This record gives sequence, C-alpha cells and structure tokens, in this order.
Amino acid sequence: MKRRILMGTAIAFGLALTTVSAIAEPPPLAQKDRYKVGFSQMESNNPWRIAETKSFHDTAEACNWDLIATDAAGSAAKQVADVDSMIAQGIDVLFLPPREEKPLIPAVMKAKAAGIPTFLVDRSVDPNVAKAGEDYVAFLGSDFIDQGRRVAEWTIENFKGDKGIIVELEGTTGSSPANDRKKGFDDRILQDDRFEIVASQTGDFARDLGRQVMETLLQAHPDVNIVYAHNDEMAIGAIQALELAGRKPGEDVLVVSIDGTRDALQAIIDGKMGVTVESSPFFGPLACEVMKRYAAGETIEPWVQVKDRIFTQENAADHIDEAY
Repeated sequence: MKRRILMGTAIAFGLALTTVSAIAEPPPLAQKDRYKVGFSQMESNNPWRIAETKSFHDTAEACNWDLIATDAAGSAAKQVADVDSMIAQGIDVLFLPPREEKPLIPAVMKAKAAGIPTFLVDRSVDPNVAKAGEDYVAFLGSDFIDQGRRVAEWTIENFKGDKGIIVELEGTTGSSPANDRKKGFDDRILQDDRFEIVASQTGDFARDLGRQVMETLLQAHPDVNIVYAHNDEMAIGAIQALELAGRKPGEDVLVVSIDGTRDALQAIIDGKMGVTVESSPFFGPLACEVMKRYAAGETIEPWVQVKDRIFTQENAADHIDEAY
C-alpha cells in the first residue's frame, strides 16, 4: 500500500513538473501562409515612433501579414487596453514596444494566457517579473546601456574644457531606454573627475518638453557646458533653448545624444551637435525574420540585439540621406 502511495505521489509530482515546464515556455506559433499580426505602438509624437510604425506597415505585405496597428498616445493604460482588443480580434502574434517596464507586464501576461507569442520591440519590461523565453519569446532591440556608455566615452575623448558641467535630459520615466541610457552614461562619465552632472530631469523623449526643461535648468545652472539628451528630439529642443538664451551649441555648449534622426545628423553637420549614437527604428524586417524562425521551430535567443552605429562630424553627411 505504501509503495502504491509513493508511486502515485511520484507520478503526480512528475506531472506537476511537466505542467510547470509547459507553462514556463512562450506559446508556439504555427506555420501558416498568412498571419494576423498585432503591433501595439506606444505613441506617435516623434519621428522615431512614426518611422517604426511605418516600418511595420511596409513589412506587412512582404511578410504576408494582416496587420492590426494601434497607437496608445503615450498612455500605458491604453496600450494594455489595445493589447486586450487585439487578443479579442484573434491575432496570431504580438509585437509590443512597452511604454514603461512595469505597467505593460499585464499585457505580456494576457497575451501569453491567450496562447499568443509576444515579441518585445525596442523596449523591454521588468525582467524580475516577466522573462524572455518564458513569458514572451524575445526582446528585439539595442543595448541601451552601451549606447549611453558610447556617448560618454566620445564626450570624454572630445571635450576640450577643464571642467564638464553636465545637464542630463532623461527619457520617459520608468522606461527601459531611459533607465539604461542614464546608467550607461552616468557610470562611465563619472569615472572621469573632470565631469559633474549637476541636473538630471525627464523631458519624456519629446522635443518641446526637452526645450522647456532645458530653459528651466539653464536658469538654475547657467554655467552648463555639456547637454546629454537620451534622444535626439530632446537634444534638438535643448539646442533651441540654448540659442534662445544666447548660448552657442557646438561652441560653448557640447550637445550629445542618441537615435540618429535626420534633424540630429543635420545638427551635427551644422556644428551644433557633437555626436549621436544610432538607435534604429526600422524593426519591421527584423520582426518578420525572427517570427518566421520561431514558427519554423527554431529556438530564438532571448535578446535579438541590434547593432548601432555612431554619427559624428566625420560621417554624418554620408548617412543623412538614409536617416528618417
């Protein structure tokens, strides 16, 4: 009798482990001629986001997608609701650029519960709560920490003054690029005693808000001679604020940034910006390729990393025609 009980317990335990193992994997994707694909964009208030959405629309026909694309207009709550709507419409796969790391966890989990494989695009979610290879298939995107570090290293090598007084314009609070671009830059730049970050404030990745924040920070820190913006839109806004204050970007203030937009490359050519590290928005073709690999049964690496270029006075003119 005891032996039967032990055997039954062992079998039950084995079944439980099998169930846990199955739950710990993202849903599979069947191979089909055509897919209903959801793309939940977080907002469309800047050239980067517009270019990313266009990339998915441009890819849809070539990849045999029936694309359902939404725009959360900068609201994490609406983005979660948009994903709910896509699930109800029976999408086969979800591509999601989460506006913030924590608030979009429910969207990832709901898609998984509905049997829909999810790929995070250009931004990630809190890895302590949702994990690649378990709750979603993979993260497609850049190394944001490395982007910030590369900007810092360029600044260290090219700053000509004795003391660097830095104002930092942060991206959307709680977003993975803002968190990581800050860490990458701050950790590296503060290894050099010549530099001090005197203010760090969010401009929400927006040009006009970046300009407003820069105007305020200039009043508190008139001696600033370096501006590090987490994206080009805020950098362009900062340039506008500096010029309105009678400062000369590129001469008495070094402006450095990330993204690689057309306006930023033009600012570099015009001598108003020093550097921008690329963060490409053209995810459509990569999304198609990775989705097909997954449907074919391939194991997808947790992080499908995008390699980023760096644009300076030496090469900006060579690449401006391909910029967005």
